[in-house]
Amino acid sequence: MPELPEVETALRGVTPYLKDFTIEKIVVRQPQLRWVVSRELTTLKNVKILDTSRRAKYLIIHTEKGYIIGHLGMSGSVRIVPHDSPIDKHDHLDIVMNNGKLLRYNDPRRFGAWLWTENLDDFHLFLKLGPEPLSDEFNAEYLFKKSRKKSTALKTFLMDNAVVVGVGNIYANETLFLCGLHPVKLAENLTRSQCALLVETIKDVLAKAITQGGTTLKDFLQPDGRPGYFAQELLVYGNKDKPCPKCGTKIESMIIGQRNSFYCPHCQKKKWALLHAYFLEKGTPEMRNWHGKEKSRQHIRYMEHLDITNAKARSYH
Repeated sequence: MPELPEVETALRGVTPYLKDFTIEKIVVRQPQLRWVVSRELTTLKNVKILDTSRRAKYLIIHTEKGYIIGHLGMSGSVRIVPHDSPIDKHDHLDIVMNNGKLLRYNDPRRFGAWLWTENLDDFHLFLKLGPEPLSDEFNAEYLFKKSRKKSTALKTFLMDNAVVVGVGNIYANETLFLCGLHPVKLAENLTRSQCALLVETIKDVLAKAITQGGTTLKDFLQPDGRPGYFAQELLVYGNKDKPCPKCGTKIESMIIGQRNSFYCPHCQKKKWALLHAYFLEKGTPEMRNWHGKEKSRQHIRYMEHLDITNAKARSYH
């Protein structure tokens, strides 16, 4: 799935061919995406584009009549191509410009979206979004307050768009590794200094990815067709069983919130974190007796999911 740096890279790549030019028409070949393509788009003819912007992972095209809002979904990409370019199987939408170019949207899985609104302030998909990660609004004090009474895994907390937008799976893994924080640490146990470190690292990691063109993985292509380079520098994501770049310990993985998570068990080890990780994935109620009063109520809560032997569980003690 394209993450925030990929979307920002795409936006910067296509903007010179859109801003201050005029939309001649919009061609929709496949309206059945994640949501049905807004009908208003096919009525736009000879409409000037005033600007472009981004909110979370949404591309926003500002026109003189309203706003075109695009989302790349799981496998989508946008490119600028000449009017006479051959049409591929999954080319679902073209925004045809008056400069001989068109913005072409390709999406094999069709989980993306192309919508219309006349007012961004009350656009329904934006109402519950948290702050942009590179904005001043996203700061240590904000994150600390948001994390209070949040008995969820830290990685899940950071990926919640109501907390902060655009910290996807790849960059959440990278951030937690650089901060030395285990992905299943409870968000409510963050200290102010840890929040400050997280905010600083998130900003640095995302800014670096944007500068270097975004992580490509296998689904995203830059507007000019060249892959990005940051994927080659990922420290833990996708590197299970490879040596940790800090200490040499093998990188491990686990499923958190249905997403694959990667971490160094040495550099990111926290008291009870590994035991807590097992609670997240497995378990039986009898493990309630293995803890005692010193264990947190959050651990007790996860015991309902246990399904491992006493010996195995004690090995995580």
